[in-house]
Amino acid sequence: MQKEKKVSDMEIRQYVIDTGTRQTQIQKDLRAETMAMANGMMMVSPACGEFLALLAKLIGAKRTLEVGTFTGYSALSVAAALPEGGEVVACDMSEEYTAIARRYWARAGLSDKINLQLGEAVATLDRLIANGEADTFDLAFIDADKNDYDAYYERCLKLVRPGGLIVFDNMFWGRSVADADDNRPETVALRQLNIKIRDDERVDMSLIPFGDGMTFLRRR
Repeated sequence: MQKEKKVSDMEIRQYVIDTGTRQTQIQKDLRAETMAMANGMMMVSPACGEFLALLAKLIGAKRTLEVGTFTGYSALSVAAALPEGGEVVACDMSEEYTAIARRYWARAGLSDKINLQLGEAVATLDRLIANGEADTFDLAFIDADKNDYDAYYERCLKLVRPGGLIVFDNMFWGRSVADADDNRPETVALRQLNIKIRDDERVDMSLIPFGDGMTFLRRR
């Protein structure tokens, strides 16, 4: 009897990239450049970028917010899905990494759709609120410093309109949130936020075992 071959996680991830996404050449080039970096794994997966773009289209998003941009793959994906006049407000601390992002956004002809805000994200979000931009975003994607996830959450609940979506990445934190013996600050912060979101009557929510765990929220 022939032994059944076990397909590895790496093989199925590559299958998803090859078969389940429609990456442009620009996206492929950006991914290749980023993955050559020591911390390239910080970049969202092609499947995540594709899914965010689909969500933006499903809800008819015109204005989106991103907390944590890195080399710009997710912003590139979402901006391409927005209609003419649409805008991604992208928040990041790094001039070095976002310089890479700017090159690819320009190459894709999407620079006019992406408003990069360099600086500490909490301060940027507070400034947006102070400027009267509450309830003006259709979708927010959060993939930045885990210790500040709760602060990002509270501010995005003000900035995203009722009926809009908030998406968190890395909510499993390498599965550490389920390890009662792991009490690193990032793990504790995410574990507490997962419980807070579960019990938060301001949102509808679902934590999905997609990638490193993604939480999808709809503001009520």
